[in-house]
Amino acid sequence: MNKAKKLLAILLSAVMCLAALTACSKSPVESEPGKSGESATKGAGDTDASGSKEVTINFWHHYNAQSAENDTLTKVLIPKFESENPGIKVNAVSHEWADLHNKILVSAQSGTLPDVARLDAAWIPEFQAADILTSLDEKTSDFKDVSQALLDSAMSTAKIGDHYYGLALNTNTKILFYNVKAFKAAGITPPQTMEEFINDTKKLSGTNENGQQIWGYDEPALAGWNLCPFIWSYGGDLLNPEQTKASGYINSEKTVAAVQMFAGLYKDKAITGWNSGDIPMTDGFGTGRYRMILEGPWKIAEMKGAYPDFEYATAPIPAGDGGSVSVLGGEDISLFNTSGNDAAKEAAWKFAKFMTGEFAQTEMAKCGQIPVNKTALESDTVKNSDFAPFIEAIKTAKSRPTVACWSEIDSELSAAVTSVINGEKTAQEAMDQLAVKVDGLLAGK
Repeated sequence: MNKAKKLLAILLSAVMCLAALTACSKSPVESEPGKSGESATKGAGDTDASGSKEVTINFWHHYNAQSAENDTLTKVLIPKFESENPGIKVNAVSHEWADLHNKILVSAQSGTLPDVARLDAAWIPEFQAADILTSLDEKTSDFKDVSQALLDSAMSTAKIGDHYYGLALNTNTKILFYNVKAFKAAGITPPQTMEEFINDTKKLSGTNENGQQIWGYDEPALAGWNLCPFIWSYGGDLLNPEQTKASGYINSEKTVAAVQMFAGLYKDKAITGWNSGDIPMTDGFGTGRYRMILEGPWKIAEMKGAYPDFEYATAPIPAGDGGSVSVLGGEDISLFNTSGNDAAKEAAWKFAKFMTGEFAQTEMAKCGQIPVNKTALESDTVKNSDFAPFIEAIKTAKSRPTVACWSEIDSELSAAVTSVINGEKTAQEAMDQLAVKVDGLLAGK
């Protein structure tokens, strides 16, 4: 399949999957009035007052236009970058999350991609398969030095095969949130092992003083983002290390055991959350109907806003045979295979390095973005932040498979586990059948 056909196929799929989201997306917000994000390197041949060549690069991102992150970007970071790099101007354009994804695919078709963008890490495999991302380790001479300053775990989200198609920009993961009052009443401490997690989840379930059902644990979906921490901590996996094969991994004894654990707890009415009509996670946790949840740093702000008096604490995900392993989220910053001149490409790389440097990372940490720069992670800003409890988990967290067909695999995984939860198949049967399907997806069948 040639590049144009690849892009068309991916675009059609993306439009179908994200139509509902993009229908309510907002118009782009630009940092410099009158400039269009369509012209990737327009102005590259202009000269400034000193007679030097000036280049303007377009940076697309999905920081909310009204957010502290966007203010920091436009009022602190870009001005500092431009002052340190005379002759380079940055035109930053804010898009809604889903709109940015589709906008990039459409722009690839018309040859109007930006020079550099902040991308959801989950998009990297898809865009790499469409042949629109720059292989940074092959195209930049100082990639190794730059990447070594960033967390290895976060950098894994940008690695496809043997090459890197971005720099980690910010990261996140999930840890256990638990109801302090409920744990004290039950006489238990936060579970440190998977065995303790199972026992505690059952012990915390039942009915409250009002006769309402309560659950020891809430999980809002049965997808990779939700299941992987348990599969990995159990010692299982989805694919082989080369990410070319599922059989023997996604249907291994330990992966099957993790799936069976969910099914068993659901049968015992100890977990819920993914069914239509279930109490939303924040409300269920804040009202005491869910005793434990596995969530990211964004939940801290949500709980402060919705249930400011609710007492909870956090702990690492319980460890199994594979250790305590959570899942990585976050964003990467990537360069595109544009037809722009070399000056624009060099300027885009300088900007990417600046955004992953200590100064920019520390400034964004003040807004709640978890840094990936190792030096920034040691700053007082990070140590005193609300997200500080997540830092240790990030060091051992893993990325979901970085393969182009991940969205299809994720959908099949969810369907397979749902069939087990509903008692339609045994865990082994479902995962054996899933392994065959995933092997086919990986082979392009």
